[in-house]
Amino acid sequence: MKTVGIIVEYNPFHNGHLYHARQARQAAKADLVIAVMSGHFLQRGEPAIVNKWARARMALENGVDLVVELPYAFSVQKAEYFSKGAVSILHELSCNSFCFGSENGRIGDFLLSAEQVEASSHLLNPLIRKHMRKGVSFPKAQTLAREELFEDTLPLDLSQPNNILGFHYVQANRTLETPMEPLTIKRQQAGFHEEALSDQPIASATGIRKAIHERKGLKAVEQYVPPSVFKELTRYYNYYGQLHSWELYWPLLKYRLLSSSPSELACLYEVTEGIEYRLQQAARSASSFTDFMQAVKTKRYTWTRIQRMLVHILLNVPKEEMNEALESARYIRLLGMNGKGRQYLNEIKKNLSLPLITKAAAYKKELALDIKATEVYALGLEPYSSHSLVLSEYNEPPVILT
Repeated sequence: MKTVGIIVEYNPFHNGHLYHARQARQAAKADLVIAVMSGHFLQRGEPAIVNKWARARMALENGVDLVVELPYAFSVQKAEYFSKGAVSILHELSCNSFCFGSENGRIGDFLLSAEQVEASSHLLNPLIRKHMRKGVSFPKAQTLAREELFEDTLPLDLSQPNNILGFHYVQANRTLETPMEPLTIKRQQAGFHEEALSDQPIASATGIRKAIHERKGLKAVEQYVPPSVFKELTRYYNYYGQLHSWELYWPLLKYRLLSSSPSELACLYEVTEGIEYRLQQAARSASSFTDFMQAVKTKRYTWTRIQRMLVHILLNVPKEEMNEALESARYIRLLGMNGKGRQYLNEIKKNLSLPLITKAAAYKKELALDIKATEVYALGLEPYSSHSLVLSEYNEPPVILT
C-alpha cells in the first residue's frame, strides 16, 4: 500500500486542508494518507480551538486515513524541532513520501535551497549570531544572514511561513538514513496569516478563528469549512459551551507568573535572558492576554516565540525535561483511523521500532508531557466538562470511522 504523509494542525480543518489532503494523495499516487497532527497546544504557542479527538474526526471525514499525534515536546516548538519530530514519525510509519503546502509550490527549489544552506552552514551561523547581537529575533537574524550570504542566489523565498516550514521538513528528511520522497503543492487563495475573510471558499485558519472569536458565532465561517467540520464544531461548542483561545487561560497564566519567583521561571523551557522579570511586570498590570502580549513583545522576542514560552510556563515544563524529550520521538500515539488506515497499521505494526499507543493508561510515564497538556487544556472549561476531557485522555479510544 503506497502511503503519503502530511504534517498538520487543523485549527480548525478547512477547505484549504481538504484541497491539500486530496492533492497530496494525487501527487503521490498514494493509497493512504497519514497525518501527524499536533495535540492540544500548537506550533505557534496557541491552544487548539477544539480538542485533538474532534480534530482527528474532522480529518478522517475529509480525506485522511490515519491520524497520529505529534508529541507536545515537538508540537510547541520552532520549525526545526517541529519538523524533526513530525518527519521522523512519518518515516517510522513507513511513508513513501510526504507532501506539504507552500507559497512556492516547486519542490526543486526546496531541495536546492536545502543543499546550499547546508553546504554554507559554517558561514551562515556566525552571521546569524552577528545579527542577533544587534537585538533582532532569531527568525529575523536567519533571514538577514541568508540575504547577506546568498543575496539573490537562493531559489526559495524563506520569508514566507509555509516555505519556511517546508524548508525545515526537507532538511529533516535529508538527515534520515532512507529519506522519503518530498512533495509540495502550491498554497491556494488565502495566505497563512491572512485575517480577512473573502467570498472565496478557502480562508486561512487564522481568519476563521478570528471570525469565530470576534463575532462569537460559527455561522460566519460555515462556507469556509466542509459540512462535516461545521457540524463537528457546532457539536463541540454545544457540548463544552465554548471554543478554546488564549483568553480562557489568561487567569491561569497570570497566576503562574505572579506566584512563581523569577528564579523558578528562569528554570522553565525557553525562558532566557532575564525575560522572566518583563513577564512578571506585564502580568501585574495587564487585564487580558492580548494586553499582556502587547506589553511583552519586543523586536528580539516575536509574538510566536513569547506564546510558545508562555505555554511552557503554563505547563511548568523545566528545561531539562524538554531537552531530554527532544532527543527523539519515542512513541506513536494513535488518534484515529478509517478501515483502510486500520488495515495498514495491521500490516506494519510488527515492524515498528516505537511503541504504538492506543490508550494512555499503560504509558503514563512516556506520555507525561502530553497528559499534562490535556490536563491544563481542560482547565479552560467548566468543571464538569474539564473532568470529562481529562478522563478522555486516559480512556478515549482512537476515533474509528467505518
